[in-house]
Amino acid sequence: MGSNRKAWRGWLAMIAIGVLVSACTQAAPVAPASSAPSAAATAAVTRGQGDELKLLYWQGPTILNPHLSQGSKDQDAARPILESLATQGPEGTPIARLAAEVPNRANGGFAADGKSITWKLKTGIKWSDGSDFTADDVAFSWQYQSNPAVAATTAAQIANVASVEAKDKSTILVTFKNATSNPYQWGVGIVSAILQKAQFSAFNGANAKDAPGNQRPIGTGPYKLKEFKSNDIVTYEMNTLYRDAAKPFFKTVQIKTVADATIAARAVCQTGDVDYGWSLNLAADQLRPFLAAGSKCDNVAAPGASTEQINLNYANPKIAGDGRSEASNPHPFFTDVNVRRAFAMAIDRKTIADQIWGGLTGDVTCNLLNQPPTIRSPNTASFDVCKYDQAAAAKLLDTAGWVRGADGIRAKGGVRMEVLYQTTVAGFRQQVQDVIKKSWESIGIKVELKAIPAGVFFSSDVANPDTSAKFFADVQEYGNGYGDPDPEIYMSAYTTENIKGRAAQWRGTNYNRYSNPAYDALFVQLTKETDLAKRKDLFVQMNDILVRDAVVIPIAAFLRPVSGKAKNLKGPIANVWEGDLWNIADWSK
Repeated sequence: MGSNRKAWRGWLAMIAIGVLVSACTQAAPVAPASSAPSAAATAAVTRGQGDELKLLYWQGPTILNPHLSQGSKDQDAARPILESLATQGPEGTPIARLAAEVPNRANGGFAADGKSITWKLKTGIKWSDGSDFTADDVAFSWQYQSNPAVAATTAAQIANVASVEAKDKSTILVTFKNATSNPYQWGVGIVSAILQKAQFSAFNGANAKDAPGNQRPIGTGPYKLKEFKSNDIVTYEMNTLYRDAAKPFFKTVQIKTVADATIAARAVCQTGDVDYGWSLNLAADQLRPFLAAGSKCDNVAAPGASTEQINLNYANPKIAGDGRSEASNPHPFFTDVNVRRAFAMAIDRKTIADQIWGGLTGDVTCNLLNQPPTIRSPNTASFDVCKYDQAAAAKLLDTAGWVRGADGIRAKGGVRMEVLYQTTVAGFRQQVQDVIKKSWESIGIKVELKAIPAGVFFSSDVANPDTSAKFFADVQEYGNGYGDPDPEIYMSAYTTENIKGRAAQWRGTNYNRYSNPAYDALFVQLTKETDLAKRKDLFVQMNDILVRDAVVIPIAAFLRPVSGKAKNLKGPIANVWEGDLWNIADWSK
């Protein structure tokens, strides 16, 4: 293992001193990768035929239990090990994993009344420690996920699930609280990862954070863990008990954390030292040279469901002690809708999107929901908050009583309009911060910028003050999306129920501490609505509330983050609804 780490350090050092290719301003836009595997990608392979698969991530995994994680990099790192009943395919159709098939109306698995679904499991599956995988593990995973004491970050996934029962060793009955048109809200994707009951049963409570399995999970996937150093390196070795005798192709897989996306892009697209560079989310002028003619990589991208967004804190992050950023302590000015709207109107989204993403990896948007197009709101283009107008923004602040002082900074009732604006360390995000800071300061707002390493920002470490879930700032920016064509779970993040503070270890998904009875009522209606046309209308209404009231300020709609793969690497397929490693069992050379 030591020699492997030395090798990584050696070529990383060489990359770090390399020179970027000069910008190719005439380079063609990135073409989304095909969602269908090529004939070569599906050619017969032999287990362990390949040596090591090298991947670079610029956000370091910190935990391998998806139910306690806060970021996609942790979910991705868990994927080679842990599986769910099914995964969401690129076309938005579930693909069976631990299930023998995907239940539906036609095969009788999904009940006619929409209140239950029955999953039949593959038989003969082994955990990587040699023990039998059974329906008891599946039922336990739901019990763990739904236990309030665990404070699972994936708890929203099971909000409409009344029970998950093991009817026998290979049969699971999922019963819903309300009839649904989406029976795959639980059981599909890494957010429904199945944990081994024997490994986690003693940690099904407040001690969940202490489980050794969080760092060394036993799984049913194509690989098993060899070494894990938080925010640094994850090494996997092939699982010889994996159910497909021809897979996996690689003997070992290694995810190495690097400082930024530029290093990853250079390593996979220029020097060819690695096989895969994750989420090369660079500004357009930086990314084009890496993908120009002569590049050693192919891009992996598809229209995505992720939105770069600004979130405003409804709670006060400046209060010291236990009350900091708690919903019970309202923000001194962001609870005023006119102030929030002023902040939104002072952002020139189009200029930011054009200069930074350039249509290459993202396009300007004022919608939180952009995929599938059928649920994208047609209304927001007419909203004042979606139009860049600094004069109107300043007038809103004047009307709200926030008056400029001698130093140009607005104040009201002895409170100065000063904000701490935080995001992750990523070159393009610092560019966005700089543009927005200048714009806000021009209308009398004092702005302090903070950049936090992504491994910290998206960490679930309850002791760290700089996580996105704690939101110890006034404003924060990140890219966020959903892994289901029906984003009911995603929209639950803005319900009052999902506000979780210190007492719940900050594991809620409502980071803003936003509470609106009208929005909550629409969400409850959504959970009970089975008519697809009516569901689409509800999604539009909920999107419009969040945008019009400037709870969230969308900036750009992303492609599925452009990743780079070596030209001889077969198998990676862009998937809007899952992480990059969703089908790593199929990767080969």
